[in-house]
Amino acid sequence: MERTGGTIADGQAPGKPGMLNRLGLHRRELRSWAMYDWAASSVQTTIMVAVFPIYFIRVAGANVPSEVANQHLATANAISVAIVALLSPVLGAIADYSGRKKRLLGIFLGTGVLSTAAMFFIGSGDLRLAEVLYVLSMSSVAATYVFYESLLPHIASETEMDRVSTAGYAIGYTGGGVLLALNLAWIQKPEWFGLPSGDGLTPDEATLPVRLAFLSVAVWWLLFSIPLFRGVREPPRLLESDETPRGSVVRHAFVRLGETFHELRGYRHAFLMLVAFLFYNDGISTIQKMAAAYATELNIPQDAVITAILIVQFLGVPFSFLFGMIAGRIGAKRAIFAGLLVYTGISILGYHMSTATHFYILAALVGMVQGGTQALSRSLFANMIPRHKSGEFFGFFSVFNKFAGIFGPLLFASVIGTTGSSRQAILSVIAFFALGGILLAFVNVRVGEQAAREAERRLITTAKG
Repeated sequence: MERTGGTIADGQAPGKPGMLNRLGLHRRELRSWAMYDWAASSVQTTIMVAVFPIYFIRVAGANVPSEVANQHLATANAISVAIVALLSPVLGAIADYSGRKKRLLGIFLGTGVLSTAAMFFIGSGDLRLAEVLYVLSMSSVAATYVFYESLLPHIASETEMDRVSTAGYAIGYTGGGVLLALNLAWIQKPEWFGLPSGDGLTPDEATLPVRLAFLSVAVWWLLFSIPLFRGVREPPRLLESDETPRGSVVRHAFVRLGETFHELRGYRHAFLMLVAFLFYNDGISTIQKMAAAYATELNIPQDAVITAILIVQFLGVPFSFLFGMIAGRIGAKRAIFAGLLVYTGISILGYHMSTATHFYILAALVGMVQGGTQALSRSLFANMIPRHKSGEFFGFFSVFNKFAGIFGPLLFASVIGTTGSSRQAILSVIAFFALGGILLAFVNVRVGEQAAREAERRLITTAKG
């Protein structure tokens, strides 16, 4: 079968039975697409997780109590999530109707790169500037993923989808981990890189290594996005006969949002997959966001927490690839079930955690299943939606992905308030894996894929008529 927007032969890439085929990287456009994960993951590791939050509290928030600075950071996170949740469906619809997925990705990429680079100028007490730049950076990178992920159904066939999606996650883990390791090296040992070190430094000299880390993320993000723009062709604009825009594309996109959501519900199994994803990904997101705070509460050293983050990053590389191969044998749905079982074990082990060694073991388990579970969720959904609506549907996928980061932390906080124990809160996360798994069990992948392909055939028939 031939796919629009790229020359894709369905199947196992005949004539290419080697390692790249097994990894899902056997064509240039697939490698170019996956490289964007390498580029953008640096924002998530250095800015969202490991370096910027500490800088935000200690430097940008130097003039206020740490708990107030923490509250400002939480607010900035909530604002960025809300922006993306509100805009994603609109952006996806605009991308589909205008046929400009890559151009729109480039606009938000430029905004994100500039705001991330500007973090270099955040000094002591610049709390408001830090908030604004953080919101711009995080909402921009999330918006680019709407367009990036909507390209997946256009470049990969049904049999390639799982491998290509997991390859993107694996390469993202590698890119984010490599840059984070470099950032931590020159932050902790600045003298090795010819940067100011020792006593008697001015505030600007003391913070220079960290500020250079922010600048390096901007450069890394921009530089390694180039393969996507050069190696992946823009999918053509495909509309059904009753979808021809009248007036501006933006106005039509807003008009279509309610209709698209109603139509998504018509793809019953794709919609059920989204709801299941909302629940179990909420559990995954809660563990991601609360792990460092939980470890700190248990007096796990900061160095151990950073080491654990790197363990997750680098173990995520081979195991994401492995999940793609396993999905080829047992199916993506069963592979996701396996990941959810491991996450249930992680919650139980987390309840008993007391040492840094225990935390390393938990980090290793997370690294084994995190990327594969989320990547296969992306590819499973992509297989059950029509390609000509990929932007719109992945806009809603992004909304569900973002809302998956809300309910888990609220439950976590509620359980702590009720029981006075973070250990009980860790156990409560199992409820999300259980609910998500139960809903996923009712997803009929074959029926969902048939519904999407039938919609594509109707479009082709209409166009020919």
